[in-house]
Amino acid sequence: MPEKRIAIIGGGAAGFFAAISAKHHNENAEVTIYEKSNKLLSKVKVSGGGRCNVTHACFKSSELMKFYPRGNKHLRKAFDQFSTQDTVDWFESRGVELKTEADNRMFPVTDNSQSIIDCLFAEVKRLKIKINLNTQVAGISVNEGSFELSFKNGNKTFDRVIVATGGSPKEEGFQWLKTLGHTIVKPVPSLFTFNMPNEPIKAFMGLSVPNVTVRVQGAKLTQSGPLLITHWGMSGPAILKTSAWGARVLSDKNYQFMIHVNWLGETKEAELRSIIDSNIGSSGKKMLRNHNPFPIPQRLWEFLLNKIELPLEKPWMEIGKKGINKLANLLLNDEYQVSGKTTFKEEFVTCGGVSLGEVDFKTMESRVVPGLFYAGEVLDVDGVTGGFNFQAAWSTGYIAGQNSAQ
Repeated sequence: MPEKRIAIIGGGAAGFFAAISAKHHNENAEVTIYEKSNKLLSKVKVSGGGRCNVTHACFKSSELMKFYPRGNKHLRKAFDQFSTQDTVDWFESRGVELKTEADNRMFPVTDNSQSIIDCLFAEVKRLKIKINLNTQVAGISVNEGSFELSFKNGNKTFDRVIVATGGSPKEEGFQWLKTLGHTIVKPVPSLFTFNMPNEPIKAFMGLSVPNVTVRVQGAKLTQSGPLLITHWGMSGPAILKTSAWGARVLSDKNYQFMIHVNWLGETKEAELRSIIDSNIGSSGKKMLRNHNPFPIPQRLWEFLLNKIELPLEKPWMEIGKKGINKLANLLLNDEYQVSGKTTFKEEFVTCGGVSLGEVDFKTMESRVVPGLFYAGEVLDVDGVTGGFNFQAAWSTGYIAGQNSAQ
């Protein structure tokens, strides 16, 4: 008879890490992962374009927590126990070397998510953790310190349960946790791109601008970073960060709003006007089309000039005061109408889930139901794009596993 039976509900990153941690901290425990679908670690597989963005090279908990629109203060307690460095050490000690890219995202040196999947599977096999696929938990009841999980083909009893089911697009997906007495914060999408069905800029899909600042009209939402033009509108880190920090606000606007784009990042008007003046002085005879002094792709530069009706063949020295005003306003405060959203690749992330005040982040144990633990996105925590959601999964999974096994 095992000294402790632990059920992990959910076969994603947080579930696997919780299971491995539980067995690592108590080799006599019987640990079982239950996954409702026939796929394991599906987000790990597709993340980072199939390369798996394991974590982010941010090694101070006080800095790391700033990348989480929801749950940042709570997560700090988790990161103090299992940090980014711990994640790197964990994978590298098991033969998976990680590398840091220019934007601080961390990937396996193989550039293949299969390296991460194989590593996690190898640990599960070594530790003799059981896996049940196509096994949905229909209900959960607490009975004198133990848990009864209901399945299609009967019930099973466990001493501890870790819930790592990920986010759900609808509140009904959390109903079974509500039944246990938990408060659920209504889920809304968090990482998404902006649809612009009526904006001609879509014709330039594939073009990217290295650093812009995006502001949502009528909201205190401003983010900077690279911007990518897509066939449905705009994406890239500047847009994705705006969608994450503004998840609730933009949901309340029903995804119909205006954005202002500063194509030159943080550049202010006085600085821009001095660039234009010195450009007129040094290259005044050159045509607007042929002389683009800004870090904007040529095709986009021509599109912007056409937008304010400045002739491409006009020399810089002839654009006049009115032309300078129009150009300055456009570069610093260009406007686009957003009508709808699209999920960012397969990286479905929600804001919402189990209310954070009902979970002790030092142990990841429920304050409502002792013996019940949580890990990953089932909680009302989410990070911006860049490896942050995985780091939250590794940290909360590790702590939930450790404490469930004691």
